[in-house]
Amino acid sequence: MVNLLSRLLLFLLSLHCFVACLAANTKNITTDQSALLAFKSLITSDPYDMLANNWSTSSSVCSWVGVTCDERHERVHSLILQNMSLKGTVSPNLGNLSFLVILDLKNNSFGGQFPTEVCLLRRLKVLHISYNKFEGGIPAALGDLSQLQYLYLGANNFSGFIPQSIGNLYQLKELDTAQNRFAGPIPQSILNLSSLEYIDLSSNYFSGNPNTDIMCHICYIFLVVTLFLMLE
Repeated sequence: MVNLLSRLLLFLLSLHCFVACLAANTKNITTDQSALLAFKSLITSDPYDMLANNWSTSSSVCSWVGVTCDERHERVHSLILQNMSLKGTVSPNLGNLSFLVILDLKNNSFGGQFPTEVCLLRRLKVLHISYNKFEGGIPAALGDLSQLQYLYLGANNFSGFIPQSIGNLYQLKELDTAQNRFAGPIPQSILNLSSLEYIDLSSNYFSGNPNTDIMCHICYIFLVVTLFLMLE
C-alpha cells in the first residue's frame, strides 16, 4: 500500500513538473509574440505591407516575415527587417526578446531614441541599425551586451558622447559609428577591444587631441584589414 502511494505521489509530481514546463514554454512564446506586436504597433508606415499582412496572431510567430526562431528553445532568435522602408519608433518591448541574437533594422526610417531596454538582450551578437533616423545619445547600458560582436550605428542622427562602457564589449569584432553627430573625445576604453577587426568613427564631431594609443590601435586594425583584403 505504501509502495503504491509512493508511486502515485511520484507520478503526480512528474505530471506537475511536465505541466509547469509546458506552461513556462507557452509563456515564453507568448512573451515574444506580445513584444513583436508592440513593436508593430509603433510602426507608422509600412508601404509594402510586409508586417501588416503577415504579423498576425492567426499564425505562428516563427513564420512571420523577418523572424527566425531557435528550434531548441522555441524563442525568437533573430529579427531581420532591413530595407523595408518602415517608419516609426522602436518599442522598448523588444527588450523582452530574451533569446534574441540578431537585431537588424538597417536602411529604414526608424526615428526617436533607441530604447535602452534593448541593452537587456544579453545574448545579442549583432546589432545593425545603420541608415535610419535615430537620435539622442547612446546609453551606457550598451556595455552590458557582453556577447555583442557586430555593432553598426552609422548614418543616423545620434549625438552626445560615446560611452566609456563601450570598452566592455570584449568580443566586438566590428564597430561603425560613422555619419552621426557624436562629439567629445573618443573614449579611451576602445583600447580594451582586443577582438576588434574593423572600426569606422568618421564623419562625427569628436573633439580634443586623439590619444596616441587609440590612433595606433585604429591604424593597426586598418593595416591588418587592408593586408587581409590584399591577400584574398
